Amino acid sequence: MQFRSIIRIVGLLLALFSTTMLAPALVAFIYRDGAGFPFVLTFFLLLAGGGLLWFPNRRYRQELKSRDGFLIVVLFWTVIGAAGSIPFLFSEQPQMSLTDALFESFSGLTTTGATVIVGLDTLPKAILFYRQLLQWFGGMGIIVLAVAILPVLGIGGMQLYRAEIPGPVKDSKMTPRIAETAKALWYIYLTLTLSCAGAYWLAGMSVFDALCHSFSTVAIGGFSTHDASIGYFNSPAINLITVVFLLISACNFSLHFAAFATGGKHVWLYFKDPEFRAFVAIQLILLGVTFGILLNHQSYDSWFEAFDQAIFQTVSISTTAGYTTTGFSEWPLFLPVLLLFASFIGGCAGSTGGGMKVIRILLLSLQGSRELKRLVHPRAVYIIKVGDKALPQQVVDAVWGFFSAYTLVFAICMIALIATGMDELSAFSAVAATLNNLGPGLGEVAAHFGDVSDPAKWVLIISMLFGRLEIFTLLVLFTPTFWRS
Repeated sequence: MQFRSIIRIVGLLLALFSTTMLAPALVAFIYRDGAGFPFVLTFFLLLAGGGLLWFPNRRYRQELKSRDGFLIVVLFWTVIGAAGSIPFLFSEQPQMSLTDALFESFSGLTTTGATVIVGLDTLPKAILFYRQLLQWFGGMGIIVLAVAILPVLGIGGMQLYRAEIPGPVKDSKMTPRIAETAKALWYIYLTLTLSCAGAYWLAGMSVFDALCHSFSTVAIGGFSTHDASIGYFNSPAINLITVVFLLISACNFSLHFAAFATGGKHVWLYFKDPEFRAFVAIQLILLGVTFGILLNHQSYDSWFEAFDQAIFQTVSISTTAGYTTTGFSEWPLFLPVLLLFASFIGGCAGSTGGGMKVIRILLLSLQGSRELKRLVHPRAVYIIKVGDKALPQQVVDAVWGFFSAYTLVFAICMIALIATGMDELSAFSAVAATLNNLGPGLGEVAAHFGDVSDPAKWVLIISMLFGRLEIFTLLVLFTPTFWRS
């Protein structure tokens, strides 16, 4: 294990992350809300801390192995998540404990969107902007992680989108292929963000709200600058814009990259992708069921309002954004539970969405179908194909391994929450909301997580990390084999 190289990289990442504090400090200066000092102080603390880690190891450069890559990925999210809590600790409004500050920071960086803060409408602009910025940077980190890094490390199911990278992640000098890919992804991500912000502004949002909500929409985070979330604006146009950009952001960014690389000439590539087709089908089925039940129960005054609420909440919850316009937890029959279970599927692999990802669910269903056929014809040989591509058994085994690990982590976290005194429904939905990086849940956590006990919040922080790091990336660190030389 190349610990000195790892420490040097973490130091560089910490120093780079310190520069993100300058943006909310600038917002505080523009709006004169008096909340700039915590960000300036955090900037110098993180810059100094990063420098202390980097300077003694600046000349230590060794080629990293895949084990080092796993550790770097986990350290990136944990160290940056902890560092992101510092402005919350120093701020006068809101006043937050260490646990609450860490919860809010990790929720933002992992794009979970669960919050412990009540009274967002009265907070300083700098704090509101910082929460959204955390999600935006977390969303970009997820894309690079999924498209460029996880395939190299061989995370279950992600081999389907293996990048053409000539080896494991190398210290600070990444290969030209990774650098070019990351640069293109940044262009796509930034273009989507600016387009979303412009659309929000034209639909009636203020410049500040439009920019902030574009950050969390493209990142599929769900943080808002208002307690009522998107419902604060009470605008069907804004709801539709949110739906459109959530769907775009929930698609595999490898497809966006392919379309971007060809100047948009190969848009048909989207419809050739089996995962994209499955994703669209799932959204249409969920919308049909939700809209039909809302109409049948006459939950709204008109069919247009019912459709507006149905499509917004369906897309928001199923893509794991977690925006709300209404109390969907109070909808009739099984709709709240249906949408909560839809978040287990989440977005496509290589997107900013959470959940187990559509491609894994697709592979699990194909494997289940193959086993049913084998019961009828035990000696027949059936090959699992995604599109026209036959998959090796290794990929199928990896997906089953991921599913079993996901189930195990879910069960352990839920039992731990119940042990802290949380009721069963709230515990189930809280783990679903954090492990799937969704945000809102049901029961005690339907609106916010502010009333959850501190021990439960620590369990949920771990759940957020497991969900965002694709389970195996974090779980492998707890195996003795990983630490053996």
